Amino acid sequence: MQRVVQVRVKVDVQADRRVLAWNDIHGPARGVVYGLLEEHDPALARSLHDEGWGGHPLKPVGVTSPQFKGAPRKRGVYTTSPQGSVWFGSPVPEIAAALVSALARRAEIVWGDARLRIQGFAVEFGAPAPVAGIVELETATPVVLRHEGRELLPGDAHYIERLEHNLTHKADILGLPAPRGLRVLEAGPRRRFTVRGAPRIGAQVRVAMEADPRFVDAIRSWGLGLDTVQGFGWIR
Repeated sequence: MQRVVQVRVKVDVQADRRVLAWNDIHGPARGVVYGLLEEHDPALARSLHDEGWGGHPLKPVGVTSPQFKGAPRKRGVYTTSPQGSVWFGSPVPEIAAALVSALARRAEIVWGDARLRIQGFAVEFGAPAPVAGIVELETATPVVLRHEGRELLPGDAHYIERLEHNLTHKADILGLPAPRGLRVLEAGPRRRFTVRGAPRIGAQVRVAMEADPRFVDAIRSWGLGLDTVQGFGWIR
């Protein structure tokens, strides 16, 4: 069984601008993650990028898009505030350690055209402690799923099937029991972003499932659904 951990890193940031371009919300996430890994462990970064982890193409790493508490609401604009944060995480100790080490040396994160000045840094280990049985998880960023090339939203045919498949695949990689009884309790509105010229469509969700506490720990530092390295599916 793969040794798993729950390591989530909250980086408090302040952007050098009042508005982020829409292409800069999720678009830079993948490059930022690999850039951090490259700084600490180039071989790990290359292996994860080229081959995935444990013989599977999935990458057990998660990140959010920059989140700004109290940002003014303006239609069609992604505004910032002085209270920004970006979360990073991984259930794999080697990857988590590389992220923590690289972030600890940074004064800023270049996020697309924006510069995010780091104001604080906190590492969350294994908290809150999960309990056995049914758990509820809510995402902070949209969950991306696909079926036969089409991106799915909650309520679509195959949505539960594909999310169960994704979770089972992640459990297999980590050598943990797969969750059961997955249900979507609540879903947010459809969101559409562009990542490297391609659309990413999804919605934030609140789900319930019966899961091993170790898997809940792991998934909290990885995320739900696909493209977690691009900032999707991060769990609050």
